[in-house]
Amino acid sequence: MSAELRGFDADNHYYEALDAFTRHIEPAFSKRCMQWATIDGKTRLLVGGKISRFLANPTFHQLSAPGSLENYFRGKNDSGASVVELFGELEPCRAEYRDRDARLRVMDEQRLDGAFFFPTLGVGMEQTLKNDLPAAAAAFRAFNRWMDEDWGFHYQERIFAAPYLSLSDVANAVSELQWALGRERGSSSCRPVR
Repeated sequence: MSAELRGFDADNHYYEALDAFTRHIEPAFSKRCMQWATIDGKTRLLVGGKISRFLANPTFHQLSAPGSLENYFRGKNDSGASVVELFGELEPCRAEYRDRDARLRVMDEQRLDGAFFFPTLGVGMEQTLKNDLPAAAAAFRAFNRWMDEDWGFHYQERIFAAPYLSLSDVANAVSELQWALGRERGSSSCRPVR
């Protein structure tokens, strides 16, 4: 008897939509958190009114091909090329990087039963707001609502995207956790959390 082997990816990422931090931002924090601006003809991310340099391309409109850095991370870079050179020719953002149903189709092709999903841009945003902790809390409340809408926390028992809980404000973190657990319980695509 041969059963099809399938896997579970414990380190998957999504590329955030442009409005991931702005779609649900509380108006009182809109200028203290994330904003987009065109500066010298390029779309730039402003955080707290300053250009964020966390990622060179936070819009994710052009990306390296999957696996382009595999040899680099395996310690194989005999040519001594820079990371930017190893990226190679950039390609447009694929649908599966931002759309959960498209991602499920790719996961089927890859024979993945499920995956834990983590932010790409989001992982660097708390640090950029370290001097304005109320704004950081507001930014991630907005981010979590975006994530719930676009990815879900437990989509079709296969995509598991955890909310981002900033621990700089414990009361806010507890409140966000309770909100997220409530979303899990209330979602028709999720099992109740016990």
